[in-house]
Amino acid sequence: MNHVTQPPTPDKDLELMDTQEEEVAEEGGGDGGGGDGRDGGGGGVVVTEGGEEQMNGDTHTQEVSSSTTLHDHDSEMDEDDARSEAKFWFPVKEFSKLKDTMLSSPCYVRNLPWKIMVMPRTSQSQDRQPQRSLGFFLQCNGESESTSWSCNAAAELRLLSVREGQEPFTRKIQHLFYSKENDWGFSHFMGWNDVLDPEKGYIKDDTITLEVWVSADAPHGVSWDSKKHTGYVGLKNQGATCYMNSLLQVLYFTSQLRMAVYKMPTESDDSTKSVALALQRVFHELQTCDRPVGTKKLTKSFGWETLDSFMQHDAQEFLRVLLDKLETKMKGTCVEGVIPRLFEGKTVSYFKCKHVDYTSSRTETFYDIQLNIKGKKDIYESFKDYISVETLEGDNKYDAGEHGLQEAEKGVIFQSFPPVLHLHLMRFQYDPITDSNVKINDRYEFPEKLNMDHFLQKADSTPATYVLHAVLVHSGDNHGGHYVVFINPKGDGKWCKFDDDVVSKCSRIEAIHNNFGGHEDDLTLTVKHCTNAYMLVYIRESSLRTVLQEVTEDDIPQELIDRLQEEKRIEMIRRKERNEAHLYMNVQVILEDSFSGHQGNDLYDPDKANYRIFRVKKCATLQDFLEQVAESLKYPVEQIRPWPLNLRTNQTNRPTLLDLETDLHKPLSEISDNSNPWTVFIETVPPDSGLKSLTAFDKDSDVLLFFKYYDPRHKRLHYCGHHYMHISFNVPEELVPLLNERAGLPQGTELALFEEIKPNLVEQLADLDRPLEKVLDELMDGDIIVFQREDLLDDPSLELPSCRDYFRDLFFRVEVTFCDKTVPLDPGFVMELSQRMNYDQMARAVAQRLDTDPYLLQFFKSQSYRDVPGNAVRCTYEGTLKDMLVCMKPRHPKKIYYQQLSIRINELENKRQFKCTWLGERMKEEIELVLYPNKNGTVADLLHEARKQVTVSENGSGKLRLVDIASYKISSTLSESIGLDTVSTSGTKSYRIEEIPTEELHIADDEMLIPVAHFHKEIFSTFGIPFLFKVKQGELFSHVRDRIQKRLDVPDKEFEKYRFAIVMMGRPTFFTDDDVVNLQDFKPHTNPTSVPPSKPWLGLEHVNKAPKRSRYNYLEKAIKIYN
Repeated sequence: MNHVTQPPTPDKDLELMDTQEEEVAEEGGGDGGGGDGRDGGGGGVVVTEGGEEQMNGDTHTQEVSSSTTLHDHDSEMDEDDARSEAKFWFPVKEFSKLKDTMLSSPCYVRNLPWKIMVMPRTSQSQDRQPQRSLGFFLQCNGESESTSWSCNAAAELRLLSVREGQEPFTRKIQHLFYSKENDWGFSHFMGWNDVLDPEKGYIKDDTITLEVWVSADAPHGVSWDSKKHTGYVGLKNQGATCYMNSLLQVLYFTSQLRMAVYKMPTESDDSTKSVALALQRVFHELQTCDRPVGTKKLTKSFGWETLDSFMQHDAQEFLRVLLDKLETKMKGTCVEGVIPRLFEGKTVSYFKCKHVDYTSSRTETFYDIQLNIKGKKDIYESFKDYISVETLEGDNKYDAGEHGLQEAEKGVIFQSFPPVLHLHLMRFQYDPITDSNVKINDRYEFPEKLNMDHFLQKADSTPATYVLHAVLVHSGDNHGGHYVVFINPKGDGKWCKFDDDVVSKCSRIEAIHNNFGGHEDDLTLTVKHCTNAYMLVYIRESSLRTVLQEVTEDDIPQELIDRLQEEKRIEMIRRKERNEAHLYMNVQVILEDSFSGHQGNDLYDPDKANYRIFRVKKCATLQDFLEQVAESLKYPVEQIRPWPLNLRTNQTNRPTLLDLETDLHKPLSEISDNSNPWTVFIETVPPDSGLKSLTAFDKDSDVLLFFKYYDPRHKRLHYCGHHYMHISFNVPEELVPLLNERAGLPQGTELALFEEIKPNLVEQLADLDRPLEKVLDELMDGDIIVFQREDLLDDPSLELPSCRDYFRDLFFRVEVTFCDKTVPLDPGFVMELSQRMNYDQMARAVAQRLDTDPYLLQFFKSQSYRDVPGNAVRCTYEGTLKDMLVCMKPRHPKKIYYQQLSIRINELENKRQFKCTWLGERMKEEIELVLYPNKNGTVADLLHEARKQVTVSENGSGKLRLVDIASYKISSTLSESIGLDTVSTSGTKSYRIEEIPTEELHIADDEMLIPVAHFHKEIFSTFGIPFLFKVKQGELFSHVRDRIQKRLDVPDKEFEKYRFAIVMMGRPTFFTDDDVVNLQDFKPHTNPTSVPPSKPWLGLEHVNKAPKRSRYNYLEKAIKIYN
């Protein structure tokens, strides 16, 4: 039978959807056909009219009894359509005449209709003869139109015997039912002739009876009302946050903690960054809402990015981090100490010497206990292992101070257990064979009641008896999976299953026994091999009433309720605004003061403008809008006039005329051509003019002009206002005096006038002794006239003497951000440069800003569509700055990266950067070197460069060598004649330069340099600084050991614990002091699977005292709560 455990579109893609909003529409579907003679698939069902009549009233349903042994079901479970399991049967009359598919009437489990599907099937037997069989399938939700639902179920399909006392013929299935596979069963349930054979005992009066027992999880993607069926609601999954959802439910049902969280002072907290407030919000919604609760605000308060919500983390690690964060936040408040009082227990670690009167002990606290489950039957065995005594003897004796090394017993005993006991079952463990973590799915039992008295150092005043409160379950392997949690909310044995947004009642069997784990032979039908308990929560029986106290609305501070209700009110307003957004438009109003100071084309920079935003209904008239603007600006309506800013065909943005007589009562959507946002320049009466209203504007004879004055000495533009001018005005007589007045120039100053047509196109106006409409071609409202003193027009001392020069320079000007390549996430500095600059001009400008020599700078292009440095720009680059800025994102800051050099750039470009380390004389530390040998040089050239930067020992050899290192082991020594072009610095290898010890300068025929490396326990756990060491054929290993101790300068006491092994073909062989060196052992060994030949090395096995590296590799990410 094919088990489809992961459908293409399962329920998990609905995690952000409320599952309780509305009923899903229903439709016909399903087919029990298909398969290979053993199992079922999907397809269309053919139901005969007669068959339908025959089925009506003939399907019998019964609730599974609570006394059933195999499928125990709590008697408190509701006997309704939401039940988790049921048994129903279907008598098929005139069976021998059955030709088409028949469906039973529905039996409702988990609010979904389940039907028995029966049909005759024909397939080829092994001898290629047609073989007729009984097809028997279970169909779920077959008439639904929805494609988003899914329901995981296990079932037994039974053909009942007509003989009393004879067992039915039974076959089992487990399947995730969903729209494309809504039926599952067997094409060949039993041979047709076997069914018809009266001797078999399955048919009587040409009638057979089919029975189905089905047990289903609560469905996803359908209208499942968790609150109605259980009294509780679930949490929405953001992508991979099922581990977090499960733990949040556990913490929520730890009522004493929930009460403390409510009482945390958060009145002044930032609602987007406060973890405490976000947790209060989640808990309050879990307590009061009827629908699944979202957690996006909570994860946002953690400081997580969206990606964090799609990365599954370790549940226990998340719990530790969250409780630690809450404990920190509770300090100094009325709830300080609640978390330690709930979760903190104490252990005593001790060393007790056997032969002297000496004992050392240390008390430690814990919030959870990690239990080893490998090879353990149950919790009690794990705790016995936890407190088992280890004897320290032989090479592993205990250092008892003044008593020296002593045989001793090492152990741990529990001093106290907390009211809430978190047990972490270590199902994920490192496997040295595969060099990866693996999941242990072995059977491991845990009781509903746990007695811990015999694990305590001395008995407590109250018995250490614990009641199981929650079982956190993981389905999957070490690469991922899914978390759910079973919780006993009131500690009374009534269990519920919390599977993200779906909550359902369940039995003790489902919550406890089905999660012991085990291999296929140990499991019942309803349990998957990879589904088992990962974490257990027990509550001390004497503390049940306190820890699980009822939390009512009255226990929540009123200030918190008011704040959360106000948040909801604001959210509803925003949601309403979003829903009604299509009815509104934004109008961006810009006033004339925004034009002052603008140094570019047009009247203002749209990206930097200070708009006043008005949100108005699209159906509002222009009159309505003007009244709203007038009220906001505190002007009478008659003192303002709108000029919409439109994009001309030449890509300039200029004001245009609105005909107020005809447009005043039109809707804004029509006037704006449905632009959203719509930008409007609002002209107002000058404050000091004394005018009661704006000057009348004749659309037929007047034109609106704007003026800019160009000052070539300072290379700046000055906005000089606007003016209504009659198209027949004479320019010298009417316009020039006005411009002199606006610019503050003496009357009679001769001016050169230009029209700003478009970017990089400014034309000087000629033949000014004519009417305005003749001087300006295609005269339009919004035209801009730029003017300047005519006597400065050709001044050779000025860099940009004319406004034409100024606008040409402006056209090529660009803002470039220069970021230091050596500083991660450097924000850099911004410079405005001309795109026509060459490399030298740009380098001089940046060097001036950095106060350095331009030849001590190296520049790098930005990688296309990524904010990281790309290829270096050569100092002989012949292109322009514009060429260096290619492939930038549109409307994205243009970046160039740089780094400051210690040698001149023209020298550097003939060299190669080579990063390596230098090993000092005492072998205690490695120093990073950055060398610049010639590109076509050799290792000898590299060593020559190194001598300029390093200090060799006073009485040393003075000669250097280069070794390559991988995984803390020396792979080889590179010959000085090797070309650097063959030495790759990428990948996992690193390189080290070191001084050759004097004794290693000459190697005799009976001597050899061998690589030495440090490791701890396992040979792949290498660490520290590897080195080369000279050994001699036949030398006693005790002598080698002494020389290595002297080389490493390790104290005798510490060196006693070192063990030495030769590592060949991945296996260590340990030496004794009586062994002698055989150089043949250290020569490369050929292995068919090892290419190149495996090179033996000498391993020093001892404890790594260096700070431990994080257990996360570069693909993993530790859980952090940043706020």
